[in-house]
Amino acid sequence: MTSQGATEGGFGIYVHWPFCAAKCPYCDFNSHVRHQPVDQARFAAAFERELSHFAEQTKGKTVQSVFLGGGTPSLMEPATVERILTAISDRWTMDEAAEISMEANPSSVEAERFRGYRAAGVNRVSLGVQSLIDTDLKLLGRLHDAGTARRAIETARKTFPRLSFDLIYARPGQTLAGWEQELGEAIALAADHLSLYQLTIEEGTPFYTLYHAGKLKVPDPDLGAEFYELTQDVTAAAGLPAYEVSNHARPGAECRHNLVYWRYGDYVGVGPGAHGRITVGVNRLATSTERHPETWLENVERHGHAMIENMGLTEEEQGDEFLLMGLRLTEGIDLKRYERYAHRAIDPRRLNALLEHGMVEELGENRIRATRDGFFVLDAVVADLAA
Repeated sequence: MTSQGATEGGFGIYVHWPFCAAKCPYCDFNSHVRHQPVDQARFAAAFERELSHFAEQTKGKTVQSVFLGGGTPSLMEPATVERILTAISDRWTMDEAAEISMEANPSSVEAERFRGYRAAGVNRVSLGVQSLIDTDLKLLGRLHDAGTARRAIETARKTFPRLSFDLIYARPGQTLAGWEQELGEAIALAADHLSLYQLTIEEGTPFYTLYHAGKLKVPDPDLGAEFYELTQDVTAAAGLPAYEVSNHARPGAECRHNLVYWRYGDYVGVGPGAHGRITVGVNRLATSTERHPETWLENVERHGHAMIENMGLTEEEQGDEFLLMGLRLTEGIDLKRYERYAHRAIDPRRLNALLEHGMVEELGENRIRATRDGFFVLDAVVADLAA
């Protein structure tokens, strides 16, 4: 289970705040609605304890990024955010240029609260805008309208050095021309980063039920591919090319925390339902925590952590994960690094077949990446290379 080379991808901390004001019908994340106020001081204390547990296992690491995700982290009081960020900086060495990102919903944006997050140390915000069309926001179950989203973007740009926001495309009834116009407006509003996701129907969500009852129609795969092609062309022409399947940035403005994932670095995951990948000795471990927020809280208070999985990854699993994550990036992967994880080389016949069919391309010696055609069938490309 050797993990030689794991530090090449960097080291980050993911903090999961599991609470939302409402559950969106397309969302399968670990998010929960509570109709009574959450005891934030108690949860903050539990985050401090779970961070201490992981700090013991990852001594000597330097934190390059922190990501406060959810759920809706912008429902946290600035004092709660400050406690969590202070706990991290007290337990690890922080890189001087560490990226501290926080997800926020436009409906929970208040200028005063944003100033509090900035004072606590947050230097990058990611807004869950999802659409700039009011009727589509209603369909998506969002609590904000397009005007609120635009004002939230303006407030964020004034408050934080770096800003990103999310949009969902290939929505029910959406046309290519409509998306091109909306995307143009988004690029004009964006500071340096956009996350653009094609709507997927996830099992266990209300959208899944409606879709299979014939009450929700989404673009067919061919039209979905056209949406993707259009998205790539428009963003590239505007100077925000894709650096990952769904993420676009001006050069140098990529999300450093997500790059830790995609470059197969180490990251600690704390909070309800958080996942992590950490190197302890020569072993690379997959960790995950209890999903239910109050059960997580009680377990941390009782045991100092709420881990339900702490499993060593085999060489094959590490190789597979490295391919799955790294081939999402336009920078591609280092084949020698794959060999260090998997303890074997990729079958040259399979690689040559993918090269010949235009699914992957070489980037100098020992480096490959998926082509645009390869991105459409990335799971199949990964499976071929891993076989």
